[in-house]
Amino acid sequence: MDKEKDHEVEWLEAQKIEISVDLFAAAKQQLQFLATVDRNRWLYEGPALEKAIDRYNACWLPLLAKYSEASVSEGPLIPPLDCEWIWHCHRLNPVRYKSDCVQFYGRVLDNSGVVSSVNGNCRSKTEDLWKKLYPEEPYDLELRKVDSEHISEKTSALEKCTKYDLVLAVKRQSPFYHQVSRSHVNNDIFLQEAVARYKGFLYLIKTNRERSLKRFCVPTYDVDLIWHTHQLHPVSYCNDLEKLIGKVLEHDDTDSDRGKGKKLDTGFSNTTAQWEETFSTRYWKAGAMYRGSTPAPVTTSPFASDVLSKEPTVKDDSQNLIQFPEVEVVEVLLEIIGVRNLPDGHKGKLSVLFSKSQPDSLFDSERRLTILSEVGEKQVAFFQCEPTGELRFQLVSSSPSKIPVSRELKSLGFASLSLKEFLFPVITQLSVEKWLELTTPSKGGGKADPNPIGLRVAVSLTPPTRSPSVLHMVESRPSCNDSCFFSIMRKSRQAKSSTQVVDETQAEVITLQMSDGATVKGDHTAQRQVIGVLDSGETRVLAECNGSFWSLLDSKWSLNQTNANPLFELLGTRVVKIFSGRKLDYEPKHCANRGNDQDFMTLVEFSKKHPYGEAVGLLDLRLGSIEAKENWLVLPGIVSAFIINTLLKKGGGNGFNVTTKVAQQESLKSNGLKEETKETKLVSTVKANGETGAAIIAPKKGGGCGGGCSGECGNMVKAAIASGCGSGCSGECGEMVKIANASGCGGGCSGECGDMMKAANASGCGGGCSGECGGMMKAANASGCGGGCSGECGNMVKAANASGCGGGCSGECGNMVKAANASGCGGGCSGECGNMVKAA
Repeated sequence: MDKEKDHEVEWLEAQKIEISVDLFAAAKQQLQFLATVDRNRWLYEGPALEKAIDRYNACWLPLLAKYSEASVSEGPLIPPLDCEWIWHCHRLNPVRYKSDCVQFYGRVLDNSGVVSSVNGNCRSKTEDLWKKLYPEEPYDLELRKVDSEHISEKTSALEKCTKYDLVLAVKRQSPFYHQVSRSHVNNDIFLQEAVARYKGFLYLIKTNRERSLKRFCVPTYDVDLIWHTHQLHPVSYCNDLEKLIGKVLEHDDTDSDRGKGKKLDTGFSNTTAQWEETFSTRYWKAGAMYRGSTPAPVTTSPFASDVLSKEPTVKDDSQNLIQFPEVEVVEVLLEIIGVRNLPDGHKGKLSVLFSKSQPDSLFDSERRLTILSEVGEKQVAFFQCEPTGELRFQLVSSSPSKIPVSRELKSLGFASLSLKEFLFPVITQLSVEKWLELTTPSKGGGKADPNPIGLRVAVSLTPPTRSPSVLHMVESRPSCNDSCFFSIMRKSRQAKSSTQVVDETQAEVITLQMSDGATVKGDHTAQRQVIGVLDSGETRVLAECNGSFWSLLDSKWSLNQTNANPLFELLGTRVVKIFSGRKLDYEPKHCANRGNDQDFMTLVEFSKKHPYGEAVGLLDLRLGSIEAKENWLVLPGIVSAFIINTLLKKGGGNGFNVTTKVAQQESLKSNGLKEETKETKLVSTVKANGETGAAIIAPKKGGGCGGGCSGECGNMVKAAIASGCGSGCSGECGEMVKIANASGCGGGCSGECGDMMKAANASGCGGGCSGECGGMMKAANASGCGGGCSGECGNMVKAANASGCGGGCSGECGNMVKAANASGCGGGCSGECGNMVKAA
């Protein structure tokens, strides 16, 4: 207890650090500014950036110096957006900014009296002053007049011009917005906790300096956001840091190598260890970790359209035609810290099984974590769930059983933690670390244990956000005894078959049918229709083919084919372009093998807010599922997906000629024209597609999580203290209790890796496991499920040097207790392998 009080004292001392800036309000303003710059990406590179740097040196800094010397203008000073962006990046090297200002102007040029260009409503006075001082230079940068040939010559001729490479400074700062652009970052509680954590970060630096320790401290992204905010107030930052540590604190953003053992990785590991030793709280935090590299853009120039000037309708009556569940989601980071009051003489290996008391559509499994105090290694679980019910923990002890390759589990008790404690009726905190007392079933009415076993649990989560709607198309035909998962690539179809659209609980949302239209003299007319059958039994025409395009939802939308990528356009009061592959937020991260990327199409909305596009949906061509991030997209997205699926299946026909386009051939021919096996089934959706918890059925063959996938890291219970999710993995890696020398889920795991107790030198689920790998107790030097396992591998207790399910297992492998040097189910097992106790 005394030690815990010492940690509390350290934290309270950290919170006493004086900062002469309202960091909370300033951080919100910085987020707004960064969003505006991101809508004007010409500021990131090229001649426009060089011109902005020239204007910054020649115009803005001299104007700021004159303004700070005397009142040359009434009211606040408002910089042009381009100048403010360069100023922003210059200030984020506070030591260099200070020296440049002192060299050229004799003092640090501050931002007091300056209002951001995104907040200034009365910029006319600044414009008038600018015109007097620089009559030949317009206040706003005119891109069409940028002449790159003379910019460098003019800049080098300036008497007061920093030699700091501002082009590289901008290049380093441009990706930062991607890391902090998620909606939860702007939440008041999240930012308040970030300010407190920033003070804790400064306290560590102060402590190191007092002890003459040279340590490279690396912030999480919530802390880094506040650190940036502080630096943007240069006079306050210099004064605050000189008072705290006797010098202006450097902000080293030059190192971006996150490789194992590199400076950034080692610094982050050491910072994590020092933080947790000093404050006895967790440094890693949900929503504050590295998201992976910035996605490649779908366009290098902003999209312009008359539609963008219109305000989208708030409510579309067609949305009322169908009912689908609206689900909220939180991201959770869980770590088991310690255990106390174990029974005398206890023997066995401890671990914790965790689940939800009320399984939901996002999290419905039981997973395992080891305990930090028992194994001495940081092991965490990242996952997403609905913000309801309780997290349930069971402490178990495992010991060798009579079967040599397995272990018996003994329950030592249960505990739970209510999510309401965080979120309802209002969000009060987003992190908690506490001791939970375990309860055990009473025996014979005995008295409660006066010294119950305790489990120390650390949980952090993000504020709730709307989860994307994920819907699946299931073909309904008399020949199917059960729901067959719809695949557009199946060649043999009955013309009048209908397609049920179901949600993740398999509840039917709507039924769709494609009518072939009337026949005139043996030729089909262009009048094809999509008919929707509602829950009430009512039928509605949802789309009609009008020659070269489809009219959707009483002409509120139109679906058009284009001549390149994007392949289609969905136009209405919004502009949505449909690109081949996974783009923007859905882009696979750090995956060398991206062959399966062409099984997807990304729906990208272009708007004033997102002129370079925002990913709003994802279509899985092979498995027939569609995700929609926004409610307005659900119905037009379903209808569009159904049309595209149907026409691609038939090779075109009326409406679109999908076989003549080179881009479509590239996206479909290599992978899309293969017939699905009859065993393809609706499996439980996995969360492996990005920040919002996109739930998409993953394909059989692909890069999957690999070195880093684009969703959540799931239960990467050994991710040896790395920056963010490790080498970039942000998908759900299941219960990989130990993944020595492995890169996340492995070469191609795109689902949940199940309960891989040990997968040393293995690629996780293997080359193409897209389902659950079950309880793979040991798969040394193995590829997990094998070359193409798409179902559940059951309990592969030991599969040394084996390929798991085998070359093409698409069902469940049952309990393969030992399959040494064997291919599991064999070369083409497509059902359940039962209990293969030994298949050496």
